[in-house]
Amino acid sequence: MQARRLRILSVGYPFAAVGTDSVGGAEQILVHLDQAVIEAGHESLVLAPAGSRIRGALMETPPVDDEITAEVRAGTHSRMREIVNRAVDRFEPDLVHMHGVDFYEYLPADDRLVLVTLHLPVSFYPSSIFGLGRTKTYLVCVSGSQARSCPECRYLLDPIENGVPLPLNRVAPKGNHTVCLSRIAPEKNCHVALEAARIAGVPCLLAGKVFSYPEHREYFSGSVEPLLDGERRFVGALDEPAKWRLLSSARCLLQPSAAPETSSLVAMEALACGTPVIAFPSGALPEIIENGKTGFLVRSAREMAEAISWVDQIDLQVCLETAQKRFSIQRMTANYIDFYYKLLKRWSE
Repeated sequence: MQARRLRILSVGYPFAAVGTDSVGGAEQILVHLDQAVIEAGHESLVLAPAGSRIRGALMETPPVDDEITAEVRAGTHSRMREIVNRAVDRFEPDLVHMHGVDFYEYLPADDRLVLVTLHLPVSFYPSSIFGLGRTKTYLVCVSGSQARSCPECRYLLDPIENGVPLPLNRVAPKGNHTVCLSRIAPEKNCHVALEAARIAGVPCLLAGKVFSYPEHREYFSGSVEPLLDGERRFVGALDEPAKWRLLSSARCLLQPSAAPETSSLVAMEALACGTPVIAFPSGALPEIIENGKTGFLVRSAREMAEAISWVDQIDLQVCLETAQKRFSIQRMTANYIDFYYKLLKRWSE
């Protein structure tokens, strides 16, 4: 069965371009899957906004540059339904793999084989996704904690944990600065990282993107900007090389997310650079960070500040080796391709 060459149609989130330097975890995972599908000898087709950079055949969806209002969202979803159905009719993919939090708005019209990765907390999706009434649409989570938060559903598969590239074989020299890499959004709590760094008296570089949602912009201007000064700086979105340089040189990564994190690519990436992580115990973060071994789990800005002073006790080589053992991108992509075959086999028998 596995000798068969597959044609996979991946459908990205219509409001975020896809590339190795994407801010969103879903977009980064899609990039690695696209590459792995091609390297395994299969055909990769990707529906994603104009400006996306992938290795397979890109079918561009219109970019959304305006503020993402309810009206803009509805119009985008209408266009996406047309684009998805045209792509399905034209290319007849073996499987459609969907990644957007709003995937249910533009599912293929016919009940064909679809795999949906739930990249975000279950509460971000309507409960109706667990009872779509489609016999060939399957859901997969990205961590054990996320899967446990789902209601019972016969179409929910075993989770596939995320993975990241492993660029380093040894720990790079560290500076004194801390870093926080994130979407700049209320649930990400980035201002707590800046506050903790101020209390600890250390620099903090905040990197990420402020998306065009009104609440995200208000959060940045009201909660983040007032905490910026000469030592706590916002450096914007980073490209792939700059991200790895920043993580490699940092004393530690600060991740005070208040959201029930389904995974954390940036925590995995930090450990892959031999950089400890200080985080709130939200969602899957306790599954990634071993408290006292690869970082610390804390519950406030003050506790985070105290942990910054303890971080030199962490063995950086252990952080690196833990990432190499647990968070390989090759393991993740191989598991997805294996799922593709299993689902095709289930419906060919």
